[in-house]
Amino acid sequence: MPTEQTTYRIMGIDPGTNYMGYGIVEVEGNKLRSVVMGDIDLHTMSNPYRKLRYIFDRVSKLIEDYEPREVALESPFFGTNVQSMLKLGRAQGVAMAAALKHDKEVFEYAPSRVKLSIAGSGSASKEQVAAIVKRMLKLDYMPRRLDATDGMAVAMCHYFTARTPISQAMGEARVKGLGGGKKAAKGTSSWETFIKQNPDREIK
Repeated sequence: MPTEQTTYRIMGIDPGTNYMGYGIVEVEGNKLRSVVMGDIDLHTMSNPYRKLRYIFDRVSKLIEDYEPREVALESPFFGTNVQSMLKLGRAQGVAMAAALKHDKEVFEYAPSRVKLSIAGSGSASKEQVAAIVKRMLKLDYMPRRLDATDGMAVAMCHYFTARTPISQAMGEARVKGLGGGKKAAKGTSSWETFIKQNPDREIK
């Protein structure tokens, strides 16, 4: 993410098959403010394919309306229910496709990484995350469902992660193993890139 003083927006998405949370923040220099957050209500839709089409259309419309520069999504968590994981993965994939269709850069973050970035603990509850999101963005209201604050937390996680010195030094070589972002080019180590660009950081 560029470090110059500029204004841009980040969209965060918390994929779901009943409710898909989203949040958009605007960055201006070192200031971060909430633009919009909410959830896409899917729980009354019984046809799984129409549900996926609805996700695609709604995410596309949000991108067109608010014009985020980057889109960050929470990765599906690993669970014992294979069918639930499959449905969640499809929902995330469709939301990702909508972002890519609009030529947006896409990033992924593990659920524990999002919680750690916002609340300082990878096992924080949804309520804890929501309370901290509200305080950090100085919101005077809370959304109806915590899916919305989860979506906003993903956007904030991307903002914080991309602004760290090591992430800026690695640039496009940010790897998912470090908590999110794009994969490094084949045959290129993220640490090798960091050391090459910051030789004074290497301990010999």
